[in-house]
Amino acid sequence: MLTLGVHVSISGKIYKAVERAAGFGCNTFQIFSRNPRQFRKTCLDEEDGKEFRQKVKEYNINPVVIHIPYTLNLASGKRELYKISIKDFILDLRDADQLGADFLVTHMGSYKGATESGGLLRVANALNKILKETKDIKTMVLLENTSGSGHWLGYKFSQLKFIMDRLNIPERVGICLDTAHAWAAGYQIDNAVGVNSLVKEIESEVGISRIKVIHLNDTQVELGSLLDRHFAIGKGKIGKKGFSCILSHKGLKDIPLILETPKKDQGDGDIENLKMVRRLYKEIDSGK
Repeated sequence: MLTLGVHVSISGKIYKAVERAAGFGCNTFQIFSRNPRQFRKTCLDEEDGKEFRQKVKEYNINPVVIHIPYTLNLASGKRELYKISIKDFILDLRDADQLGADFLVTHMGSYKGATESGGLLRVANALNKILKETKDIKTMVLLENTSGSGHWLGYKFSQLKFIMDRLNIPERVGICLDTAHAWAAGYQIDNAVGVNSLVKEIESEVGISRIKVIHLNDTQVELGSLLDRHFAIGKGKIGKKGFSCILSHKGLKDIPLILETPKKDQGDGDIENLKMVRRLYKEIDSGK
């Protein structure tokens, strides 16, 4: 069964996001639970959280995915930012659990001004503290691979392995695979050989079973450019052939798919991209 959704807005009330996703015919979706470019200013309203959970149940949506705000940086060498990031992450994880979210996706952060090895250790230490402080939480944290731009960690799966190997409660942490980021980081996934190579590397480093969500995004950047630029499904460098290979790979089948492709007025961008993925999936299913 195809589990497919998009990243939707929480404009108005947070529970409106559920209705927006359902309106696109999605059976999963992703949101930011608050402003992604600011540190926390308010707490989640309890009644809004209750209404959110009711609507998720009403529309039979599963899983619910939340993306952590961009302001948080668990790899930062700046003491105050590091402390605030851990504090806000704990609160965001509690909000996600209150909303009944299955997964909270996070980038591993930037080590700018410090060393890569030091940044990796800070991420592992931060996650151990976060998991210790949220033992009652059911929401799983997902580490997302990155394009490798700047000083961002997570562009190699050996880095995700480094983190996983140092977690005290590793079963509470999984992986979110972003296809556009993988391409930008040098993984040539526009053909079956490349997709198979990526899957083998993930299996070798962390285990393919750790992938709980795939961010399905195309991109126009050159292979290995390290640039994070998303584009419409099938219209970029990965292309229709690449996505057919991704969707049909036995190691990636049945993993929930979230589109973070460019938006257009009235949600037309989302509609077009959802149609493309459904068409590719149908062709695979029919054996074309």
